[in-house]
Amino acid sequence: MNYILKKTVYSLLVLLGVVVLVFIMFQGFGDPARMIVGQTGDKKTLDNIRSELYLDQPKWKQFVLYLNDVSPVCVHKKSDIEKKDLTGFFIGGNNTGNYQVGIKLPYLRKSYQTKKEVGSVLLEALPGTLLLAMAAMLFATFVGIFLGVTAAVKKGTWMDTTAVFSSIAGISAPSFFMAILIAFFFGVVLHAYTGLNLTGSWFEVDEVTGEKYLSLKNLILPAFTLGIRPLAIITQLTRSSMLDILNQDYIRTAYAKGLGKKAIIYKHALRNALNPVITAITGWFAELLAGAFFIEYIFGWKGIGKITVDALEKLDYPVVMGSVLLSAFIFMVINFFADVLYRAVDPRIKSLN
Repeated sequence: MNYILKKTVYSLLVLLGVVVLVFIMFQGFGDPARMIVGQTGDKKTLDNIRSELYLDQPKWKQFVLYLNDVSPVCVHKKSDIEKKDLTGFFIGGNNTGNYQVGIKLPYLRKSYQTKKEVGSVLLEALPGTLLLAMAAMLFATFVGIFLGVTAAVKKGTWMDTTAVFSSIAGISAPSFFMAILIAFFFGVVLHAYTGLNLTGSWFEVDEVTGEKYLSLKNLILPAFTLGIRPLAIITQLTRSSMLDILNQDYIRTAYAKGLGKKAIIYKHALRNALNPVITAITGWFAELLAGAFFIEYIFGWKGIGKITVDALEKLDYPVVMGSVLLSAFIFMVINFFADVLYRAVDPRIKSLN
């Protein structure tokens, strides 16, 4: 329990640091009021918007107000709660001007361009990113384990050499560079044979009825591209771990007893070789969720990455800031549960803490 409490405190401190960094980074870039109303807005309108966004307050107060908005624990006026449509539990005075203390969902403010709440914009895009990350991780896991086992069993052959060389190339190649090559080669040059589109999201709109329908074929290219680097890591880890296990005495004993080769490799050796692979899978899943920005943008996949890049091009900073905070939160949650799981599964970790 002390370990979980300590990890929780550390995670909250890291998240607070991310909030501070995000707030500092996006201060002083353009005039948000002017971005909202355009070049035709009059002074009174601009002043009202600056007041609404707290831009007429000192920087330290702007930060306190921003922290109050994004924090789950908050103090707000009843009028602000109604105006911002905050979702949560509040206690305090019932008059409009009275302050209320509450626990709420983080309020990431509103987009400069669409006027929608940033939270709803990101939640609409989150399923696309989750789907892409899970597909990429499943592809990398199954193919990587298969290639790693094959390379270990066929050590010294052309299959081993090919698997090792391919994994090194996969680790070395930048994701955005591979995305451009794969998109052009399979989506343009070989489009007549593959039927795969250069860009597209997980749903498409029927031109006649206007209804949305699922289109998972658009998932193939971005998932393949995003899965290349974890695939390379998993292949090397599986190969290395399998080579160590295959040299153990109990494996030689299993061969001596006349057990079948497949049973020895997959039932005995692989099961004991998967510990470092599981560690890599957990860590890489968090990386994929937070690092799919360029892949989504290049393939036109509607996820948090594409939403963020589009918002950055339009100087829509609330969306960018909310995206960074959400990505950091997801990354920390996954790593938190991974650390707790490792501690529960491996007793050796407990003795080190």
